[in-house]
Amino acid sequence: MTMRTIFFLSLIMGCFTSYGQTASDRAKIAASQAGASPLFFDPFAEKIPAIGVSDFSDPRELIARGGLPNFFAKLKAGKPVTVGFIGGSITQALYGYRIQTARYIQSAFPQSAFKWMNAGVSGTGTDLGACRIYEQILKHDPDLVFVEFAVNGGYPSGMEGIVRQIIRNNPATDICFIYTVLNPQAKLYLKPAAIPENIQLLEDIAAHYRIPGIHLGIEAATLEANDKLVWKGETNGIQDKIVFSADGIHPSREGGNLYAAAIARSMRKLSGNAVAQPHKMPAALIPGNWEDAKMLDPLEFATFSKGWTKTKTAKHAFLKQFSGWFPYVMEAEEPGSSFSFKFKGTMFGIFDIGGPEVGQLSIKVDGKEMKLQDISGKGFRLYKANPVTGDDLLNLFNSFCNNRYRGQYDLIATEDGEHTVCITISEQKADKGKILGEKQLKDITENPEKYDRTALYLGKILLRGEIIK
Repeated sequence: MTMRTIFFLSLIMGCFTSYGQTASDRAKIAASQAGASPLFFDPFAEKIPAIGVSDFSDPRELIARGGLPNFFAKLKAGKPVTVGFIGGSITQALYGYRIQTARYIQSAFPQSAFKWMNAGVSGTGTDLGACRIYEQILKHDPDLVFVEFAVNGGYPSGMEGIVRQIIRNNPATDICFIYTVLNPQAKLYLKPAAIPENIQLLEDIAAHYRIPGIHLGIEAATLEANDKLVWKGETNGIQDKIVFSADGIHPSREGGNLYAAAIARSMRKLSGNAVAQPHKMPAALIPGNWEDAKMLDPLEFATFSKGWTKTKTAKHAFLKQFSGWFPYVMEAEEPGSSFSFKFKGTMFGIFDIGGPEVGQLSIKVDGKEMKLQDISGKGFRLYKANPVTGDDLLNLFNSFCNNRYRGQYDLIATEDGEHTVCITISEQKADKGKILGEKQLKDITENPEKYDRTALYLGKILLRGEIIK
């Protein structure tokens, strides 16, 4: 047995340690889900204690399938590797599982040089994920991509689009699905052979492409059933149990440690398969999956009217927190300011920055004013452009705009074909007080001038299809 293997096993067999969550910790967790996190990160930059890993065992925790052979072949050869994490707020967050997992893997293979990428975006799903996977992950040539979208936005068509883009970009890139859970979903794990229904839909994709899947919540669900864990609560008020989260969704450090421990146990099992081989691209499982999704810089192909300014986000006080996604934004607020582009495909959209001052947009497709029919379904940001049914305008203001907490995106479906799109800032203003609701009226009441504007901070243009230059 090599020293590396001994070291790896010693990490695996440690006991789980619970660490108290301080007010400072909670503030850092919240901050880590706001704005854009830096893409590359150092897992040892934060003073987070190394996780211990219990001997918990459940055959459902890891479905190995084809494993991660190319990743482990490079590690065992001592070669440098690049690892990307893509997902929602749990991936983006400081203690969700990502940093603990990265520390664990890097410590287990100290002879290899690692690069780590955090492409977590709070409040987003596989729809935006499929658009941004190349820009934020694939162009950096990763050896392994962890994909986390089970809690919110795990739309199967978007997930398959992510998988197919990864394989098409480089068949040697390994993929691993990781499944986070909400408390009601976690309780399903207490039934023999059961997993949550939404996760089963993603598992169907994993099975089709022989991708390993790790169910992160089984140990936490078991601890809760044995009265050793509280899924939602305040750490200061509960001393004798692990508190998994403060809100029932986003793990505290202790909850993130449990998630990371599930990945660590699974990585130990997967490390036995280290014979490099390219991944095959089978026929698509879902017709119309998001393999053709992309995210593009506006100035590369769009034409802008007068009134627009290219603003570097890193140099702007209230935009710099988004510089990890947008090196610049195209900024305008004068009604009538517009931009246009041509594409061939089925869908277009924008990825922008919200705020008190954002306005509404009118949409023209092929010279015709469009109405926007909401065809989103549960949690899915999608409109259908048509001349008859729906809203006249695309409203950019929502309840998160009061504190400029996160980026936002909207997608608009069209008939398949070649289209010319023109997007214009409208003079009509939304009822922002009504949108904010009673709990958020203080700022708009005291500072109405901040809200009485019609701005757009355009970061990226989203497409399903191909741009026509």
